[in-house]
Amino acid sequence: MSAGLHFGEGVHGFRNLKPYGNGVLLWFGLDDFDAAVARAEEMKAEVIKPRHRSENAHWECWLRDPEGYAIVLASPLGSAG
Repeated sequence: MSAGLHFGEGVHGFRNLKPYGNGVLLWFGLDDFDAAVARAEEMKAEVIKPRHRSENAHWECWLRDPEGYAIVLASPLGSAG
């Protein structure tokens, strides 16, 4: 797993995420992306942007945690072909 923390407005084109974390994104690169998304669904996590293929050819699912922060689950780069 890798993790990234992104600050500022306009990260990856998402200027409208406020107040969801006030411009902070918690980004988790996961080897078992499908299992993480399934677990988030089981937990009834709030989905900001459902599972989709990113411009970097990997899968992403954007969630919001109970504190309002944006959480991005991502598969390894290039894994979406």
